[in-house]
Amino acid sequence: MLGTSEAGNVAEVEKKVLIREGATVLSRRVIDRLNACEGLEVVGLDTGSADLIVDLRVGDHDGLARRRSSATVEGEALMDEVRRVGAQRVVMLSSSLVYGPHPNSRVPLTEDEVVRPEATFVFARQLAAVEHVLDRWRRGSSERSVAVLRPTVTMGLGASSSLARALAAGSGRRLGDEEPAAQFLHIDDLAAAVEAVVVSEFDGVVNVAPDGWIPGDRVRALLGRRWSIPVPQWVREQLWALQWRFQRGPIPPGLGPYTNASWVVANDRLKEMGWSPTVTNEQTFVEGTEDPWWVSITPKRRQELALAGVAAAIALAVGGAVAIAFRSLRNAAHR
Repeated sequence: MLGTSEAGNVAEVEKKVLIREGATVLSRRVIDRLNACEGLEVVGLDTGSADLIVDLRVGDHDGLARRRSSATVEGEALMDEVRRVGAQRVVMLSSSLVYGPHPNSRVPLTEDEVVRPEATFVFARQLAAVEHVLDRWRRGSSERSVAVLRPTVTMGLGASSSLARALAAGSGRRLGDEEPAAQFLHIDDLAAAVEAVVVSEFDGVVNVAPDGWIPGDRVRALLGRRWSIPVPQWVREQLWALQWRFQRGPIPPGLGPYTNASWVVANDRLKEMGWSPTVTNEQTFVEGTEDPWWVSITPKRRQELALAGVAAAIALAVGGAVAIAFRSLRNAAHR
């Protein structure tokens, strides 16, 4: 972007970039990368104008849960911010979950695939709806542009979301059936992808994924699952839903179908921008699953479980005391 200096010389004018971040590891790495880019000026949320908004909040599943918000609400907030600062370009982080898990889908999925999110998984449906709103806004003026990134399951050491952990934990369970392939993207590669899209001024949808994918049986081996009790799919869905409701892990309702069919994506379009993955599927999977699932439980849920444990202990103690007292009285009556 060129402008004229006071001396009359042509000078580079920095584009103002407003980042709607979610206080996550990814947000910090994206901010660091964009701060280091020539021609870009990262401005604060209180700025009055910006050329570009990079949104990392709409697709932040865990952040939405912490704020008790939704992708729909954050999508509306994004559009309000676009109007407030007069931005003409938006880069939004979505998810490849919007493609949905369908047995008849191509392998791998390209950006031309029809968006068909799982009907029972609200988060994926809301992301697809926000994408539609942004596309409608873009078509309102020839000066507007929108780039939507659709990353696959993203993980990293100490940076794996509960959603990513749930998908990883749900893999390798279909004993006797053909396991669907899976992909695992490293968080550093996702941050680099955001930078590549911002710098290239790309307009459209782009998948973000490592090269290739991991066969289902290999995922099971990496998880250390040599055997399991085979049960019907509907039974597994109910067990996962109950387990999630009790302990927030590993499979939330509506996400189960994503472990039953392949929804791996192609990364050719992103690689044409000069981006390339630096970490393989297997390396990311191993790194991202080193911590146990309970690390991702929210503080509120941990408190609830702790209080429930204390209540159960008190109930057992009271019950034991009553039983002892009753037995003592009965023995005294028989003397």
